[in-house]
Amino acid sequence: MSLLDTALNLVTKKAKDPEAPKPASGSRSEREAKIKDKAGLVINIFALLLAVNAYIGGTLSSTIMNNTIKANDIWNFYQAKSIKQTMYIVGAAQTKDPIQQQKFIQKANSYDEGAESKTELYTAAKKLESERDNAKKRSPWISYASTAYQLSIVVLSASILSVSMYLFWGSFVVAGIGLLLMIQGLFLIV
Repeated sequence: MSLLDTALNLVTKKAKDPEAPKPASGSRSEREAKIKDKAGLVINIFALLLAVNAYIGGTLSSTIMNNTIKANDIWNFYQAKSIKQTMYIVGAAQTKDPIQQQKFIQKANSYDEGAESKTELYTAAKKLESERDNAKKRSPWISYASTAYQLSIVVLSASILSVSMYLFWGSFVVAGIGLLLMIQGLFLIV
């Protein structure tokens, strides 16, 4: 019930009385009000950056996992073709019948031709591994950025509790570090 009351109070909130007495200039409550007015929006911005960063991190994790699985499947198919090709080559070398030998050689050569040739499989698997490796390089930076964004929210919350403008502006520094880490994770500048 208290959640409903809180929501109703937000909707039916009355404007502040302009005649109400104001706290003395520079008092703790005035500074607290000033920080609270600014911090609400800033926390939302930091949380948005954290959410975007988490989305990017999730995408990178999915790329790592999916490309590993797909590359393994392709390598298994490649290996199966290589084994079959080797069997036909060995069969061609062991048979005395020239017609059968020619059929075995043609079949062995067929694994290097066509839409799913060993060369194409090799290229596809290497491409997936390259994309996976790139995502692996970027992923730690995104994780570090998430940590920085979380810390910036904590420092900003602490600034409200301690009524400290130093902590308030310090949270921007921590969030800025998070932004730099996220940019590094996206573009691998360094």
